[in-house]
Amino acid sequence: MNNRTLGIIVVVLLSVLVLSSSAFVVKETERAVLLRFGKLVHSYYEPGLYFKIPFAERLRKFDGRIQTVDSSPVRMLNSENKFMMVDSYAKYRISDVGKFYTATRGNERNAVRLLSEQINDRLRNQFGVRDLHEVVSGESTETTESESESAAPSQAAAREKDEEDQRDKLMADITANLNQVAQENLGVEVIDVRVKRIDLPPEVSESVFQRMRAGRELEARDHRAKGEEAGERIRASADRQKVVIESDAYRQSEELRGAGDAEAASIYAVAYKKDPEFYRFTRSLQAYRESFQSKSDMLLVDPDSEFFRYLKDPKGK
Repeated sequence: MNNRTLGIIVVVLLSVLVLSSSAFVVKETERAVLLRFGKLVHSYYEPGLYFKIPFAERLRKFDGRIQTVDSSPVRMLNSENKFMMVDSYAKYRISDVGKFYTATRGNERNAVRLLSEQINDRLRNQFGVRDLHEVVSGESTETTESESESAAPSQAAAREKDEEDQRDKLMADITANLNQVAQENLGVEVIDVRVKRIDLPPEVSESVFQRMRAGRELEARDHRAKGEEAGERIRASADRQKVVIESDAYRQSEELRGAGDAEAASIYAVAYKKDPEFYRFTRSLQAYRESFQSKSDMLLVDPDSEFFRYLKDPKGK
């Protein structure tokens, strides 16, 4: 191998080394900054192939996807001077990678720490002017208590939906405020802030429990009152129907009895006309049957009475 060939090989190797150390790729899920002797010279947002000066420039990449800041539970004070342990989290992503690098010096832990502090500060400010019920529901205590006293249980679902909307609005306001500050100072977009859990001291928990029980008892009493009212309406309606049915039945029975008596009288009249003596005989037998239904029956009648006419003489003479 002569010197010319060796020189070509060395040039090729150096070219490959320079090209490999100068070319870089930014993916869709990445954000990148280019540093020249430690100073920021360029930011990359779009995916593609880029080049840098070897050995003089250095590339730093960051995750451009949505990330989560899961803050540790923080002790906070509400307007009633009662402490709460608030556990929250936030969703964010890098929007200005140059500003993000400058604010955090490229350390993502610094970003998490700064965001956590900002989140807790805003939650502390919001919860500090609200009592416990407002913190949980997100709405005004005066409005809620007056509505709770007059609202029927049928409105409970609507009230809970309204409380959920109020909580969402409170979190949306905190998110918007935090996002504005984070965009300006950290170069990140805050997408959402949520409270995962609120733990209360025992005395506060008992107060909440008593309030919840009082609310449920109020709803239970209202349910019972409405049930009793419905029961009274049903019983009154049943009583009215009973009177109407009994009246109709009595009227129909009297009509049938009257019709039967009229028909019987008509039959008796016809029988009497055909054979009066036989008619009198059958009527006497019927009187005997009705008078002597038991062996203990006793009848005090004059022996010459017409009652014994057919007993003395079957011909009735």
